[in-house]
Amino acid sequence: MTILVTGAAGFIGFHVAQALLAQGEAVVGVDNVNAYYEVELKQARLAVLEAHPAFRHRQLDISDRDAVFDLISRHEDIDGIVHLAAQAGVRFSLIDPYAYVQANVMGQVVMLEAARRLPRLKHFVYASSSSVYGDNAKQPFSVGDPVERPNSLYAATKRSDELIGHTYAHLYGLPATGLRFFTVYGPWGRPDMAPFIFTRAILAGEPIRVFNHGEMWRDFTYIDDIVSGVIAALRRPASGDPPHALYNLGNHVPVKLTDFIGAIEGALGRKADMVLEPIQQGDVPSTYADIEASRRDLGFEPTTAIGEGIPRFIDWYLGHYGRPV
Repeated sequence: MTILVTGAAGFIGFHVAQALLAQGEAVVGVDNVNAYYEVELKQARLAVLEAHPAFRHRQLDISDRDAVFDLISRHEDIDGIVHLAAQAGVRFSLIDPYAYVQANVMGQVVMLEAARRLPRLKHFVYASSSSVYGDNAKQPFSVGDPVERPNSLYAATKRSDELIGHTYAHLYGLPATGLRFFTVYGPWGRPDMAPFIFTRAILAGEPIRVFNHGEMWRDFTYIDDIVSGVIAALRRPASGDPPHALYNLGNHVPVKLTDFIGAIEGALGRKADMVLEPIQQGDVPSTYADIEASRRDLGFEPTTAIGEGIPRFIDWYLGHYGRPV
């Protein structure tokens, strides 16, 4: 099979592409390699993928319809799409809202238009987010819960992606599955997320900001578990009328943020200087995934607790960036 992976230079896209290559698939990777965070890290991920003979990379913006349509005209053998490219981050959406509409909403439409032009395509899998649940009081979050009160523009764009995916499934019979990711972490992770931010600050002897005075819980989910769920979804095209499905991919074990920091401290052998602050605009105090549907339909079963996952991340971090003197 030939699989198109968008966001291939990103955190999750890189790992998904690696796993598909290891399973003998050919992968066409797409990424615009933008400067939202350090380009060097994205290039290092791509260098790993490009060492594999079955990987081909095309640098383009997924909201550029001419570039995307030109790409698929050259790769009509594509059997599946894993669309992970997006403008990520809740807080940055307060600074540049236009980037989110362009990448997440227009990008979703362009990729779905491309998908319905591919004669061999069996399934379109795309990234959503646990952010769509907003500040829902009911937990754990279930895919059947109301999601009409997002706390951020980022969340609103991801919910829009779900509605657009449903619409294309209805109009064109295009099998599509949206995956709501819950706080993914692990090696090769994003520098704008908590594990990176906390690790860098602790190693530098700098204080870390802990919001909501430490009363924050997250369903931290290790990258290998996420990848297993993504590939399981890809292998099981959505069915029904319309053929559209949504699933949570989370660890199903919320962890208090201060405990997560404690795991980083333990792995580094250093204490953090925590500065407790109020909750930030757009944030939610807790996330918790109901994964019964994912277990039933995808065989999804996360196995990595933070006591195992955090040391793996720290080992990668120190190996990639070097140990402090």
